[in-house]
Amino acid sequence: MTRFTTYRALPALVALLLGACGYVSEGDNQTEAASQITRNEASHADEGAVTLSPDQIAAAGVQIGRPLAGGAGAIDLPATIEGDPQETQVVSAAIGGRVVALTRNLGQSVVRGQTIAIIESREAAQMKGEVQASRARLALANSNLAREQRLFSQKVSPEQDLIAARTAAIEARIAYSQARGQVSAAGGGGGGLNRLGITASLSGQVIARPVVLGQTVAADAELYRIANLRKVSVSLNLRPEDAGRVKPGNVVSITAPGRQATAHISFVSPALDPQTRQVPVIATLGNGAGQWRVGESVTASVQLSGSGGSSAIRVPTTAVQTVERKSVVFVRTPKGFRATPVKLGDAAGETVIVRSGLTGREQIATTGSFTLKAELGKGDAEHED
Repeated sequence: MTRFTTYRALPALVALLLGACGYVSEGDNQTEAASQITRNEASHADEGAVTLSPDQIAAAGVQIGRPLAGGAGAIDLPATIEGDPQETQVVSAAIGGRVVALTRNLGQSVVRGQTIAIIESREAAQMKGEVQASRARLALANSNLAREQRLFSQKVSPEQDLIAARTAAIEARIAYSQARGQVSAAGGGGGGLNRLGITASLSGQVIARPVVLGQTVAADAELYRIANLRKVSVSLNLRPEDAGRVKPGNVVSITAPGRQATAHISFVSPALDPQTRQVPVIATLGNGAGQWRVGESVTASVQLSGSGGSSAIRVPTTAVQTVERKSVVFVRTPKGFRATPVKLGDAAGETVIVRSGLTGREQIATTGSFTLKAELGKGDAEHED
């Protein structure tokens, strides 16, 4: 081999040795750097995301709601769940007698117009007997009227007799209508001459039944109490100085062990309660799922209206978690949730002000956010591995 040949082979030998030692060319460095940037961007895009299906969200007990907007403060008060006065009915006995049938028990559903009790009494027999007698008198009066009309047309009977027959038929019809109206007002039906059926004029659930079979009751005695519990009322009392900052439409956060919901003020009394010297307030609360029960004690966080018209975004304290020393709220996404950093303000009862990070239009995890934080931690651990 000549010296020239040796020089020509040196570059190839050097490249081979550098490759064996792990040396990468500048072009390869640029390609690797671009790949790393792409991986970092993908990792950053998934940062804070928790992927869950709707079934997994439900199984984890995560409840979804929207932030509360408006208000300049809140006060926490004890409150009581009550039936909506517009959707509650007392079913009473229109006549006195003995209760011989009660077709519904506590908690059972009732349909409007359904017979739910039967009362047996002499008064019922008299009322139903009058219906039958007035019906017979009406039939006779109509027959006489038809006969007088026929005789008058034949010029056999004078017009005066026709007018009298027509008047008698009208009076008989009025008497029959009155007798039927009395029975209808008392209940009607019942299956016997001396029995009256009591019907429900409201669809709902039986929440009280203070009588038993065989009991003798007086007229107007309560037999049932029926309530439509798709909506319930929240009853609370405010001090006069606070009542001036509350108006219909204000938000009330209702909490009880394991449950939370949002109600709205529907009534603020213009007068003080003479015993408590406070202002009675009623809020309306949706109860489609039946999770709130009449008579239950709850805590109501009432949003107060500010004098300067300021507003704020509030979220339940159960919606806030701390991730990497930052306060976050889990915002609903098409694939699950995303941990969104927020800046918090003052707490007010069971809610806290969000000064930045939310617009108020998002759907957020109001309860169960700790489970989402745990899922986020699992995802970070897997990513590090």
